[in-house]
Amino acid sequence: MRLSTVDLQKRLNPTKPKRLSLGLTILIAWLAGAIFIFALAPYGIWPLALVSPAILYALLLPDMTGKRAFIIGQAYGTGLWCVGAFWLYTSIHVYGATPVWLALIMIALMGLGMGLFHGFLALIFNRVVGKQPLSFAALWILQEWMKTWLFTGFPWLFVGYAFTKQYWLSSLAPVAGVFAVSFVAVLLAASIVELLRRRAGYAIASVALLVISTALWLINPQWTKPKGTPDLSVSLIQGNIPQDLKWLTEYQVETLKIYATLTSTEWGRDIVLWPESSIPMFQTEAVGFISEMVKMANATDTTWVTGIPYKDEAAFDASTDKYPPFYNSVIALGAEAEGLYKKQRLVPFGEYIPFEGLLDILPNLAGSQDIMSYSRGSDQQSPLRVRGHNLGAAVCYEVAYPDTTRKNAIGTDFLLTISNDAWFGTSAGPLQHLQMVQMRALENGRWFMRATNTGVTAIIDHKGRIVERAPQFERTVLRGDIQARVGNTPFMSLGNYPILFIMALLLLLSYLGKRSTTRAQLGK
Repeated sequence: MRLSTVDLQKRLNPTKPKRLSLGLTILIAWLAGAIFIFALAPYGIWPLALVSPAILYALLLPDMTGKRAFIIGQAYGTGLWCVGAFWLYTSIHVYGATPVWLALIMIALMGLGMGLFHGFLALIFNRVVGKQPLSFAALWILQEWMKTWLFTGFPWLFVGYAFTKQYWLSSLAPVAGVFAVSFVAVLLAASIVELLRRRAGYAIASVALLVISTALWLINPQWTKPKGTPDLSVSLIQGNIPQDLKWLTEYQVETLKIYATLTSTEWGRDIVLWPESSIPMFQTEAVGFISEMVKMANATDTTWVTGIPYKDEAAFDASTDKYPPFYNSVIALGAEAEGLYKKQRLVPFGEYIPFEGLLDILPNLAGSQDIMSYSRGSDQQSPLRVRGHNLGAAVCYEVAYPDTTRKNAIGTDFLLTISNDAWFGTSAGPLQHLQMVQMRALENGRWFMRATNTGVTAIIDHKGRIVERAPQFERTVLRGDIQARVGNTPFMSLGNYPILFIMALLLLLSYLGKRSTTRAQLGK
């Protein structure tokens, strides 16, 4: 006997939750996304990283159309990004001179665009795979991963970052990266919902993974080991240059004076590190200043590493190029120093203009292709050489890309990242950024030096713990020591491939299981 559609839905969902009105559901979903920000730095209320996805999971359990599911997921994602990335307002309005109303519209549009990731997550969860914690968590990880590459990527607000200091869970990071931490957290969140629905069987997988992660925390395997060389003394210079003055031509000399003065007491240390673009001009325009700094570094046996815009005049071909390629770069100079790193991951509209030719169709953006843009550095660059060690580098927000940092870390003894988070003022953005660096240190088992213009300047060990930290918005020097380490974590060796393979397998099995169940029910 063939079942009616109503009977079939009852058999497939015997414990169907009561449906809320669409308006109330959208509001709850938006708020669930919005509260996630409080799980991250600087708030650190990590249980909200479980509550937030758990609410979305619960909202998606009742029977509904694909359209309704998509709207719920979209609402969640929009709340997540409008609130979680509101720090962009500072750069858009305060430093971008955009009117308040337009800046708010831009934030809303950004939230709607990024919310599509959760919108499609909800749609697929509702229509394609079985509604259970494993498929929900797998879809979550795939959308987080897609944010690292789709349309150049915006890899922010990952669930795993909320557990950076919760080593009973973040111990998975050196094994399979931040996505493994996110997966277990989201799986646990969805499993808690099923426990409340008295479906305890769904909690088995999350409990098993928690046992594994906790065991790793207690056993504390040393994926990397000290190189056996003396620790290096380092001085990280925080210039605290106001963002509205940083790139003014008339303030360039003053900027150089500030950094030279702060460094004058640091010559003789093993490494002196300056932040991103701390020399606010091309190397060809600062030859005299650079020569003086190198002379001091050599005289005091100091390695000087600095951020600088680098113009590659040797690569300029007037017949094909409008101008020489130039890069947001890090250069190592002075004693026992060699190498130049060119930033690979550029900020859209900040460092380059995407879809340049297509912008002519918009009157206000016509001619944007003539704006000079940074060039991308190769993904096959050699590490810097300092004091007999290999030093991996990451510039500004490219440290948010797990795989980019992983590749740059291979074959290195320690890592650095330089940044200028002055764009984001006193917002949570710089502190979220620091939290990501902590996760990168944990994933790769390497110490990090982080030098920034306004903060947060810090030294982070191979377990992601902050060893030294300078106060924000002060002109200061952070001194400390760093340890060289060798060896690869499993994540360094294998990258995201294992976790992505497992996610794809879980979704395939869930899809096949749902299709098989549907056919069996229809055949009765």
